Amino acid sequence: MKNRAQLVLTAAAVVAVALAPAVFAYLQLGYSADVAASGDYDAPVGNAQRVLSRGVHGAATGIPSSYRWNRREAAISAVRASLQPTIDALRSSRVESGTVYQVAYNRSAAQAWGDERCATTRGPNRQFGACEASRGIVVQNRTGETHVLAAAFDVHVTTERGRNEVTVIVPYDDG
Repeated sequence: MKNRAQLVLTAAAVVAVALAPAVFAYLQLGYSADVAASGDYDAPVGNAQRVLSRGVHGAATGIPSSYRWNRREAAISAVRASLQPTIDALRSSRVESGTVYQVAYNRSAAQAWGDERCATTRGPNRQFGACEASRGIVVQNRTGETHVLAAAFDVHVTTERGRNEVTVIVPYDDG
């Protein structure tokens, strides 16, 4: 009986020693099913783009009928005021799960986008006047009305896996 107990104890020790390298490798490499399996490292950035796109669409709808071109700065202020709750909601949306969004308007990206797409000599909007970018919002004079064309944002997303910084241009198509 004594020999049998020693044999069982020895076999258990051999199995434990054989499994030790696998356990150490598992602990050193770590495991996170949502990182490796899902491949959605950029999902928070895509989420921000979708939220901002819906927000810009909602904020820009109705602007042409409410603001003449000479009141374009008021129109831009109205768009920004309408977008503020969306931006605030995005900033606080996933904090409890470890995702933090920082959103700011990007004035230079808005200006570059407008310059590239609204030149009076080329582009799909050449039948209208030149674009004007102010405070991250691109507007255009169309028959005396202010039309919102796009909004530009800098989005910084911080998660437990790292930080993404992107510039998001959200075009608005009212047609």
